[in-house]
Amino acid sequence: MTRTASTSPWEELVTSALLGTDRRTPQSGLTPAGKDAPVALLDAAALHTVRRRAGLCPAARAGGAPSEPAPHDTRRALPEPARRRLVQLLADRAGPTGSGGRRGTAPDLTELLPQWLAAANEHGYRAPASVLPGLLDAARARTDLRPQALEFAGPRGLWLARLNPEWKYALRGGPAGSALPAVDDAEAVRKLWEEGLFAERVALLTALRAHDAGAALALLGTTWSTERAEDRLMFLDSLRAALSDADEPFLEQALSDRSRNVRATAAELLSALPRSALAGRMAARAASCVAIDRSGDAAAAIVVEAPHECDADMQRDGIVPAPPSGRGERSWWLGQLVEAAPLSVWPGRLGGRSAREIVALPVSDDWADELHAAWCRAAARQRDADWSRALLGAPATPPSTGPGTTSPAERSKLLAALPDDERASWVAEFIAAHGLSEAFQLLGVCAVPWAEPLGRAVVDALEIARDAGSYPWSFSGVMGLAERCLSPEEAGRLEVLTATPDDQEDASPGAGSYWSEAFQRLVSTLRLRATMHAELTA
Repeated sequence: MTRTASTSPWEELVTSALLGTDRRTPQSGLTPAGKDAPVALLDAAALHTVRRRAGLCPAARAGGAPSEPAPHDTRRALPEPARRRLVQLLADRAGPTGSGGRRGTAPDLTELLPQWLAAANEHGYRAPASVLPGLLDAARARTDLRPQALEFAGPRGLWLARLNPEWKYALRGGPAGSALPAVDDAEAVRKLWEEGLFAERVALLTALRAHDAGAALALLGTTWSTERAEDRLMFLDSLRAALSDADEPFLEQALSDRSRNVRATAAELLSALPRSALAGRMAARAASCVAIDRSGDAAAAIVVEAPHECDADMQRDGIVPAPPSGRGERSWWLGQLVEAAPLSVWPGRLGGRSAREIVALPVSDDWADELHAAWCRAAARQRDADWSRALLGAPATPPSTGPGTTSPAERSKLLAALPDDERASWVAEFIAAHGLSEAFQLLGVCAVPWAEPLGRAVVDALEIARDAGSYPWSFSGVMGLAERCLSPEEAGRLEVLTATPDDQEDASPGAGSYWSEAFQRLVSTLRLRATMHAELTA
């Protein structure tokens, strides 16, 4: 490369760095004298970097018009200790993880970020401006963080997201974080609904729905026919809150929507309204398929006659005609009908029996699994506690012989219909009877922090597994849940478990030290959570 008079000092330094100072010595005067060439080159590069940055002019904005200033956020400022903690969590400054893939004893800070955000939002704090870029980046990488992160980011976070294409997710879903107009300001509401970003419109519809469900539905109707299919689906899903019989006419119209997903959601919402016309139609169809066998002197049993066709009216009401691969058509149609029918139809149809008595009845011709599975889905959809209890059965009953379902995912949905305390007690008894192997999904639906009986049951089961010499890595998922969900007050009681137990003869190699590390990490995490909450209340 030939040196020219037009070559800048910075270009000269870059060229020397690329070729090496032994092949390309910088021009005289560019580097300080009296130092080795490589060191002198780095010193000169540092000096010229500062000069270049100091001399940069702000980039001109496209169109020439300056950006609107960030909106004001009226929430209270975050305490300084909590701000420093948030910076640490966003930077993921976890301690060393040890060797061989082991996590060591340091808390996993990334897993505590959702809990920190939830607590900060509960206290009504606003996000410091300096952390907004890191917060939006974190939520871009983790969709589970988005609702809480965007709520915490507030109107300034939304303002900033408009300036960076990488944060466009914030403009499409989740809480908008912008200042909404007063719900009784009709003109401002109309203007935002017609001109706002999608996230702002969702937030507006949600706020208006909480204030006046009818007005929210009327507003949605003004633009419904012109909305995109995916937007119609999101708006329709927002009607779950405050769902009532007054929504039925709108949902009935949505059954004829050109989008299959919109039709399916409308049918699901209508089936959750026990007095709706669709629920009545589904009840009649399902009842025609299920009855009590009254013939002879045999004990009462349920008989099933599955549908022989899926007509156009059934399809309009949300019944999908084509079954999945390996599934029979008639059983597929039956399951959908029973799932969509109000559970209140069955006591009258099946001899005045309670939910528990109905579930206990034998079912003819191997239809029991199909019928019970559909009842499980109906109980979860309708959040019916009585039917959920009946289908769950006693916690001590082996899952394979339970009255409802053997699926942990389905049992989790049934548990979600129970009050928090009852749910925690049921799972605690389940763990005491069956251990932790099938309890992971059940723990995921329990309120945090875990109630004392549930927390004690989990710790006791972990201690039993440790003392039995069980393979420790198979419990890492439950241990991770315990770190996030156990009450911080349990830290003192767990200290005794941090000691390294003697390795048993038939135990996995190194299991004792692994368990010791896991319990040390659990204790340190619980104490860190307690500190985090204290910082937020300072």
